[in-house]
Amino acid sequence: MTFQWLGITFIILSFWVNMNVSTQSSMKLDIPTIIQQAKDAWVNLDGNTLAKLFTPDGELIVPGHRWQGQAEISEAVSSIAQQSKDIKIDIARIIISGEQAVIEWHYQETEKTTNHRKTTDDAIVVDFRDGQISRWREYFDTETPSSIQ
Repeated sequence: MTFQWLGITFIILSFWVNMNVSTQSSMKLDIPTIIQQAKDAWVNLDGNTLAKLFTPDGELIVPGHRWQGQAEISEAVSSIAQQSKDIKIDIARIIISGEQAVIEWHYQETEKTTNHRKTTDDAIVVDFRDGQISRWREYFDTETPSSIQ
């Protein structure tokens, strides 16, 4: 009788482990979706939606600034929303390797106070953990003219 329970326990444990491995694998397949959701949050200047894509201790880093945690990330985007409007983002490419991705995109925004349209080519390195963004690091190029307009 003890061996039966041991066998049943082993089967249940094996099933549970396989389900968790399967869940982790499917998280990796969602990286393009998470990137699209991040893009949409930037376009809509929706700091809460963007922040929810990050782990609780996630980092958003841009030249000269670093925000850590969902609250700081949400506040940073809200601050940008006070200064900018009419965001447009064109994704040029996404490269995925394991739990990391590199995104190249063309970012445009209009300054609210001057109505000046700014364009930036941006390379972004993103690390994922447990199906969320753990680190988002941007590298801007505002000087080189882009072929995307």
